Parts: sequence; structure tokens; C-alpha cells
Amino acid sequence: MINSKKIFFLFIMILFFVLQYTLISCDNYTPEEKKYIEHLKKHREKIDIEMRDSSNSPFNHKEKIEFHPLKYFEPNFDFIFKGKLTKYTKQDTVTIYGTKGEERKTIRYGFLNLKNDKYKLKINVYESLSRDGKTKYYGIWFTDKTTGKESYGVGRYLDFELNPDSNYIYTVDFNYAYNPYCSYSPHYSCAIPTKEDYLDIAIKAGEKRFH
Repeated sequence: MINSKKIFFLFIMILFFVLQYTLISCDNYTPEEKKYIEHLKKHREKIDIEMRDSSNSPFNHKEKIEFHPLKYFEPNFDFIFKGKLTKYTKQDTVTIYGTKGEERKTIRYGFLNLKNDKYKLKINVYESLSRDGKTKYYGIWFTDKTTGKESYGVGRYLDFELNPDSNYIYTVDFNYAYNPYCSYSPHYSCAIPTKEDYLDIAIKAGEKRFH
């Protein structure tokens, strides 16, 4: 039978090796990568504060939902991509559905051919109107092999800022992928990505499922 002193010693040894591995892993990052990770960490801390304190937060809407810090994959440089946007020759208005079953109209504006050293992806960019119908905005939504497992079952979103230069090279960073409000509260409805928005890889970056 293992006595308490041996258990304590074993715990200390495991903790030592975990800390040693963490320090070694951190030393493997370049100064630029460390700066990026720190920026991402501050971004996530800011989101947590807004979600916890803002009156517009889904955690403070209609009924108080218990807040705890949002969950994320570790920063992952394998899911940062570069690519050009190709506008569809015919920008069709398509019908998508919200999580409460309502129909929504949006424009399939174009697609991005993305690549890095490990992956190549094609992903759609959508053009939508604000609720007052006056402002256009652009976005990406997607599902992948983590959907319904490690990440939210409906899908995740990425904000997208359109550049007027047709030759502009975009950076698409899935470490900033986030959950729609319906992932936290049943009082919201959010757009469901279509089957064309499925990415056939596990995007282990960005926000995980909350519940």
C-alpha cells in the first residue's frame, strides 16, 4: 500500500515535469510568436470582461446566466492562413436558417482560397445587412470536425473586413473564431452554416463549446 509521503512525492515529481515541459515549450516560441500569444490572451481577457459585465451580454439578457470564463483551444499557429478573395460572378441571395427555424436572406459574396504550410481550405464570405438595413457587413461561418464535440454544435464565426484592393492578401486566423450568442442563451437565434461551409479538418483553434 502506498503511504501518504510517497503519494506526495509522486505528485511533486509529476508537477515538476509538467512545469519543466511548459517552460521548454514556451522557449520554443520566437519573440514574434510570444508577442502574438500575449495579444491573443489580452483579446480573450477583454471578451471575458465584456461578457461578464456588459448589459448587452447574453449572460445579462432577460435572465441572468451564470458566467464563467469562456473556453478556448490553445493558440495554434497551424490555423492561421493567407489567401485572396474571389468574388462570385453571380452573387446569389441565399436562404439560410436560424436556430429557431426562421428563414434569413444573405448574399454569398465570394470565397477565400486559403493555405499555409499544412493545409489548403476554401471558405465562403457572406454579405449581410444590419438590422436597420443600412449597413453592410461581412462574415465567415463554418463547421468542422470539432463541431458538436469540442466546439459548439451549430458552428462558429469569424469577422471579416472587406478590403477594396482586389489583389489584397487576407489573413484568416481561426484562433479568433468565436461562438454565436445562441451558444450561451436560448433567448438568441443564430445563423446555421450550410453544408457548403463545412471544413473537412479539425479546426483546433478558437473558442470551444461553453456548456
